[in-house]
Amino acid sequence: MAEVEVGHKAPDVQLSGEHETFQLANHSGKIVVIYFYPQDDTEGCTLEAIEFSRLKPDFEAIGASVVGVSPDNLKKHQKFRAKHHLTVDLLADEERNAIEAFGVWTEKQMFGRKYMGVERATFLINRVGMIAKIWRKVRVNGHAEAVLEAAKSL
Repeated sequence: MAEVEVGHKAPDVQLSGEHETFQLANHSGKIVVIYFYPQDDTEGCTLEAIEFSRLKPDFEAIGASVVGVSPDNLKKHQKFRAKHHLTVDLLADEERNAIEAFGVWTEKQMFGRKYMGVERATFLINRVGMIAKIWRKVRVNGHAEAVLEAAKSL
């Protein structure tokens, strides 16, 4: 698998959403923010989803869509959205197709134990499907605002 880098065409992923199937190719002409996160309803993931939801109208005002992707299933996403009043679309990637295509399935470590998991990462995709900016190993505080500022420049 080729490394996903700024200036490269974004992988054309297709994922299940609550209301419809999301396919990146169908968003040609639009700015797309895809943020990957490890798991619904954990502290960092919840804060990140709340912040992107809070800024969703600002993203929409510049013609940008925001989608969150995790390996959780749609039923878990629905509970997560309802519990925290989230407005961003959450996509299920149970088979890790997009997670692996974007290179965010990585070795992690907690309490000295190594395991494989989803790296918190965000990809900003321009109107012609090219990756404009990548944030890896995201720190949640201020991240959604930074992505919005970068999206405004496209």
